[in-house]
Amino acid sequence: MARCAKKDAMTLRDEYLKKRRSDAVKTQMHYARQGRVTEEMIGVAKRESASPQFIRDEIAAGRLVIPANIFHAGLEPLGIGINVSCKINANIGNSALGSNIAEELEKVKVAVRYGADTIMDLSTGPLLNETRAAVIQASTVPVGTVPIYQALERVGGKPEALTPDLFWDVVEFQAKQGVDFMTVHAGVRLKHVELVKSRLTGIVSRGGAILARWCQEHGKENFLYTDYDRLLEICRKYDVTISLGDGMRPGCLADASDEAQFMELDTLGELTLQAWKQDVQVMVEGPGHVPMNQIPMNIERQIKVCHGAPFYVLGPLVTDIAPGYDHITSAIGAAIAAQAGAAMLCYVTPCEHLRIPNLEDVKQGVIAYKIAAHAADIARQRPGARDRDDRMARARFAFDWEKQFELSLDPENARKVHDEGLPKGTTHREEYCSMCGEGFCAMRLSKGLGLDPFKKCPAVSDNES
Repeated sequence: MARCAKKDAMTLRDEYLKKRRSDAVKTQMHYARQGRVTEEMIGVAKRESASPQFIRDEIAAGRLVIPANIFHAGLEPLGIGINVSCKINANIGNSALGSNIAEELEKVKVAVRYGADTIMDLSTGPLLNETRAAVIQASTVPVGTVPIYQALERVGGKPEALTPDLFWDVVEFQAKQGVDFMTVHAGVRLKHVELVKSRLTGIVSRGGAILARWCQEHGKENFLYTDYDRLLEICRKYDVTISLGDGMRPGCLADASDEAQFMELDTLGELTLQAWKQDVQVMVEGPGHVPMNQIPMNIERQIKVCHGAPFYVLGPLVTDIAPGYDHITSAIGAAIAAQAGAAMLCYVTPCEHLRIPNLEDVKQGVIAYKIAAHAADIARQRPGARDRDDRMARARFAFDWEKQFELSLDPENARKVHDEGLPKGTTHREEYCSMCGEGFCAMRLSKGLGLDPFKKCPAVSDNES
């Protein structure tokens, strides 16, 4: 479904957020478990062609989340869960080495334009609060963060100097700004740290590495784990969805599906239930580098261990040898993961492992992941998932080039690539392309066979867009 305009989204949310629901607990799960259907649930139901009651019941069971902070007024709510369409996330963010607020806002525009369902601001450089505020104000899709990054910035980049109070202050500050979901690495335990010493790449999660260092330096259990109820208290007030980070995720194929990864997953299952007891919405993050044959097992294990909570995976990358093309290596794994039951896919850009993404990297990452998510929706036989494909097939057979461009994920590029192959003076209305030319065009030749493309897909109208 197309995004509504920013003004319309703000008007919609303002109408009921001005009421500032008086309940002490303001989470979607809280209302769902009371049998109440919220405006956000109604909006998600329309997007998914489902009933509001179905959306409510999925939230109550923990299988679906609606990340929708009560202070994100410009948000158009959406649902993330195994029984709705697969979503994709786009990471943006500056660093001490590059980018600025204007560039990050352009990344938001590009990501949403090409189909990102959520945005994560992973900024670690200067002007963190200002960048985050600008991204939230500009975004009609849910915005996520990793609060440990700002906490580390406040102590000069020294993990051992972190304190629980400082971290919880950061979490509440970001919640008041309107952050819809937060990645917290509460599953990184002191006992897990020893398990990564035999890995080829150790800990590749920034948040996981920061907290592992804190645990080791202090000889104490992770304060995100021991003080988890403080996080839940904040989330209940602002309806922040918890994204349980996979701090022990594998950073290469050799480290996939090891003891550290799965021991942390067991802890995430425990933390999921603890959050649900407080009516806090939860999704669980998954591994980053996994051989293709291990991906379905990883998804099935997560669904079982984490009691059906939505699974949010990074890729996973299915090979480690393609720097510069990791949007492809990861989209392969993402499609397999989504078919197996992952609810949301975190994109990987071509420059993963190499540098901070630019606008073109963001675009390429989003498009690769829209393909992966769409392919998985078709494979899972979601109602209506293939309609656009069938319209494209008929447009191709009819040599309706304008319709083909319109139905493309990237219409401008489709038009550009097509036109590059045209002989001078040729129009879009020619019944062939430069791949075969007029005499060798198979579809042109097969039109004489009496084929009727409407007969196979009569329910899909050419007028639908």
